[in-house]
Amino acid sequence: MQIEKLQEFCKQSKIKWYKHALERMQERDISREDVKNCIMHGEIIEDYLEDFPHPSCLIFGYAVDNKVIHIVVSKDKECIGIITAYIPSTEKFEDDLKTRKGR
Repeated sequence: MQIEKLQEFCKQSKIKWYKHALERMQERDISREDVKNCIMHGEIIEDYLEDFPHPSCLIFGYAVDNKVIHIVVSKDKECIGIITAYIPSTEKFEDDLKTRKGR
């Protein structure tokens, strides 16, 4: 997946906010602006091209207050879908918060 296409959809506000994602974002104090900032300035660290019904990816980036966040985003021909957002920890990721442990 290419980050530029995700960024283009984001610029055009072609974003579907899934209920699950909004619930998790609220629990984790992650705003819509945080998610958009992550997409616009982040990088794809994992691709899930076989995901159904649409391919998705994991984006590493920063919230507006510079805390590191991860966003799982799907993409179809018309928009991107925000699946979840969370603050990564070194429990599952290496110190760079980009490399999953055990890989």
